[in-house]
Amino acid sequence: MKHWLVKSEPGTYSIDDLARDGRTAWEGIRNYQARNNLRAMSVGDLVLFYHSSANPTGVAGVASVARAAYPDEAAFTKGHDYFDPKSDRANPTWFLVDLSFVETLSRVVTLDELKQTPGLQDMVLIRSGRLSVQPVTASEFELVRKLGRATASPVLAKAKKARAKAPRKSVKRSPKRKS
Repeated sequence: MKHWLVKSEPGTYSIDDLARDGRTAWEGIRNYQARNNLRAMSVGDLVLFYHSSANPTGVAGVASVARAAYPDEAAFTKGHDYFDPKSDRANPTWFLVDLSFVETLSRVVTLDELKQTPGLQDMVLIRSGRLSVQPVTASEFELVRKLGRATASPVLAKAKKARAKAPRKSVKRSPKRKS
């Protein structure tokens, strides 16, 4: 089994939408590297569902691959937002997968938290965050899922505690002038 991360703006399609729908076609991918990642997915692979362009941005849930890659029909449909006049039915350029809902995490694991968590420094999301479909290692997946199931962020709490213990710089104040 492989592990992945997909991004979506919650105003377009959120983990709550996937929970409501149960299953959806992950259409509209128009980046070759992301497309190649879709084609590498297999039924049963687990997927971190990342909310991008949100406040906060981060991993909000988990999905699984319900159907392996198949041609994205929108690429052949004139007038559709994802229409591609160069796409050929005999040799399709663009693919999609079906995702099914697994769980909504207890809390969003923010991008800042992901960046500060030991063990995630090599995550594709941290190194090249623009890709909308990306691989995740099994250990990265399990660590992110564990963080999302926690009621509070142990990483951010530890950083806050360290800041509180840090010695404060004394500020020299100039004496008040008498007028």
